[in-house]
Amino acid sequence: MNRLYDTVEPTVIDEDLLKQCIEEQGTASEAGRIAKKEGLDFSEVESLRLDFKNILKIDNLWFFTNLVKLNLDNNIIEKIQNLDSLIHLEWLDLSFNNIEKIEGLEKLTKLKDLTLYNNQITVLENMDKLVNLHVFSIGNNNLSQIDNVVYLRRFRELSCLNVAGNPFAEGDYKSYVVAHLPSITYLDFRLVSGHMREEAITQYQDAIDVIEHNERDDQKKQEKEISRIAEEKELREAFVDGLMGGQLFDDLFLEDVDGPKLNQLPQMIEAYELYKSKFCKICEELVTFGLKEAQNRARERSLFQSAVNKAKEADKVQGVAGINEFLAYKKKVLTELGQVSDARVIDAKISELQEELNTVWDTLMGYELQLAEQLEEVNKDFERTMSDMSGTFTEIVQNYFTQCRELELMHHDKLTETALLIMEKVVKNELEEELPEDLRLLFVDKDTITNAVNTSHDLHNQRIDNKEDDIVTRVGNSKESYNARISEGEVQRNRHRVAEINHFLENIRDELEQYENLDR
Repeated sequence: MNRLYDTVEPTVIDEDLLKQCIEEQGTASEAGRIAKKEGLDFSEVESLRLDFKNILKIDNLWFFTNLVKLNLDNNIIEKIQNLDSLIHLEWLDLSFNNIEKIEGLEKLTKLKDLTLYNNQITVLENMDKLVNLHVFSIGNNNLSQIDNVVYLRRFRELSCLNVAGNPFAEGDYKSYVVAHLPSITYLDFRLVSGHMREEAITQYQDAIDVIEHNERDDQKKQEKEISRIAEEKELREAFVDGLMGGQLFDDLFLEDVDGPKLNQLPQMIEAYELYKSKFCKICEELVTFGLKEAQNRARERSLFQSAVNKAKEADKVQGVAGINEFLAYKKKVLTELGQVSDARVIDAKISELQEELNTVWDTLMGYELQLAEQLEEVNKDFERTMSDMSGTFTEIVQNYFTQCRELELMHHDKLTETALLIMEKVVKNELEEELPEDLRLLFVDKDTITNAVNTSHDLHNQRIDNKEDDIVTRVGNSKESYNARISEGEVQRNRHRVAEINHFLENIRDELEQYENLDR
C-alpha cells in the first residue's frame, strides 16, 4: 500500500500550482471559466483537482472557501490537515496516499463523499462531525479489527461503503458489515440484497441487541447533557447561574474547614437544616425572578429590533422608489437623445439629468438623515428602558442577597451561643456526651472556638458578597456591551449607506460623462 516518494522533490501547494491546476481543468468547467477571468479569485472556485502532483503536505487552501469538490488522490500525503476553511466541501478524494490516521475533518460538516482508499489507516476515528456522509471508501487500508465497522453506525445517511482489501476483510466479513450497518445499500460496489440483510441480522441479532441497548443509553445521556448545557446557558444569560439546587449554599463551605464540624453538633443539626432550607429557598426565588426578568429583557430587545427593522424598511421603500423614478426618467431622456443630433439640445438634456441626479442625491441623503435621527431616538429610548430594567433587577438581586446575609447572621449567632454553652460545660466537665476528636481540638479554650465560629461566618459572608458582586457586575457589563454594539452597528450602517448613495451618484455621473464624450 505504501506509495514511495518519487525521485523528484515533493511538490509544494503554492499559488503558481493552484493557478496552473485551475486553468488545466479547462474552460468547460466552472474553475476553468473563472481562471480565464481577469484577477483569479480562489474563493469563487468550486472544484479543484490536485491529483498526481507528488504533493507531500496539504497546505495553502485557505482561500478556497466555496470549494465543493477536491481531488488530492495519487500523491504522497502523510497527514490530513489544513482543511478547516473548506466548510462547503461535499466531495473529498484522498485515495492512494500515505495517510496513517483519520484526522483534520472536524470542520467539513457538509461532506457527503469521502474516499480514503489505499492508504495506511488502522482505526476508524475522528469522523463524528461528518453527519451528512453518504459514501465512504476505506478499502485497501490496514484495518485489522472488524469491529471498526461499528463506529460507522453513527452515520445514518451512509449508503455506500467500500472496505475490501483490509486485513479484516479476508474472511466472511460482509454479513457482519451488513448486519451492523442497516443503512448500507451498496457494499464493495455491490447491491446488498434483502435476503442477504435478513440472514446477516439473524446471524448477529444478539450482538446487535446489545449494541442498540448501549446506543439508547448513550442517547439518553447525550440528551441529558444537552439539556444540562442548555439550562446552564439559560441561567448564565439570566445572571442567576450557580444558584440552583443549593449550589451557593454548598459553596459557602468550600473553604470552611470548621463550620461543617460545628454544624454536626447534636444541638445544631436542626438549626443547620432550617438555615439550609431557608437559604436555598431564597436562591430558588432569585432564580425564578432572574429567569422572568431575562424573558422581559428579551421581549424588549425584540420590540426594539422590530422598530429598527420597520424604520429601515420604510426608508428602503422610499429610497428605492426615488431611485427607480430617476432611472426611468434617465432611460426616457437617453432614449430621446438617441434620436437627436443637435449638440446644444443634447447638452441641455444632459444638464437636466445631472440636475435631477443632484436632486435625487439630496433626497436620498435627506432620507438617510431622517432615518439616522429616527434610529438615534429609538436607540436612546431602548437604552433608557434597559437601564431602568437593569437598575431594578440589580436592586432586587441585592435585596435577595441581603436576606441571605441576614440568615447567615442568625445562624452565626445561634452557632456562637451553642458553642459557648458547650465550651462552658467542657470547662466545668459537665458535658454529657464525648466530643469527637476533631471537635475536641476546637473546644480547648474560648478563644479557639470563638475564632473558629467567626472564621466560618466571615468565609460565608465573603462567598455571598462575591456572588452578589459577580451578578451586579455582569448585569452592568452586559448592558454596556449591548448598547455599545447597537451604537457601533448604527455607525457602520450609516457609513455604508452614505457610501452606497455616493457610489450610485458616481456611477450615473460616469455614465453621463461617457455619453457626452461619445456624442462629441
